[in-house]
Amino acid sequence: MGLFSNLFKKKEPVSSLTDLSAIGVDLHSHLLPGIDDGSKSMEESLILIKGLCDLGYRKIITSPHIMSGGYNNTPEIILSGRDKVREALKEAGINVEFDAWAEYYLDETIMPKIEKRNLLTMRDNYVLVELSYLMKSFSTTTYFYNLISNGYKVVLAHPERYPYYYSQDLDEYKMLKDHGVYFQLNISSLTGTYGQGARSTAEKLIDSEMIDFVATDLHNMRHLGYIRESVKLPYLEKVIGYPKLMNKVFL
Repeated sequence: MGLFSNLFKKKEPVSSLTDLSAIGVDLHSHLLPGIDDGSKSMEESLILIKGLCDLGYRKIITSPHIMSGGYNNTPEIILSGRDKVREALKEAGINVEFDAWAEYYLDETIMPKIEKRNLLTMRDNYVLVELSYLMKSFSTTTYFYNLISNGYKVVLAHPERYPYYYSQDLDEYKMLKDHGVYFQLNISSLTGTYGQGARSTAEKLIDSEMIDFVATDLHNMRHLGYIRESVKLPYLEKVIGYPKLMNKVFL
């Protein structure tokens, strides 16, 4: 019985991808040593960056946390760290374009930075933001409104990871899109790294063509392993195949 059940068992579809070179640029990671919950040393940063290069990335834009009471980074701290990594990459002979912006936690401390236009952005005033994983803030739409009305293009990091937005009809996500918010999917969400809810929601967002950017959110070697695993996933191939995928605006 076991033999026949194996013979007729439905095969899971497999991606035809061999690497992630079609994405070109990774826009979310934590690769500046010692300034947030990502890389702990320059040696680790170089290993992780080399790992992304081996996967086919030609450009890496790292994004340290700026979070009041947690990671009190500033644009000056981040850009200084970027320059040190650039020098280390050059010395190690790792040929990749390397830049940095920030991942801003949205709370009341963002408002003065918006008013002073003191946000570390990329390209045409894109800014990367994240929300609490635990509790929905009633001020979120206010923060988005103020960012957008001040000329920023808001990229929401890993929308699939916020459980309070989960629903069958994706209404909360549709509302955010209607406000002009771009969505950046974490690649490793598709492996179940952040739980089945995040994976299922990621797949629904891909099916609904609501994803604008894909990124690694790489922190450490364990994450790098998950990203390598993702190459074989059909849903990653599907989102990379979107004609409207926007990663290329950062190349």
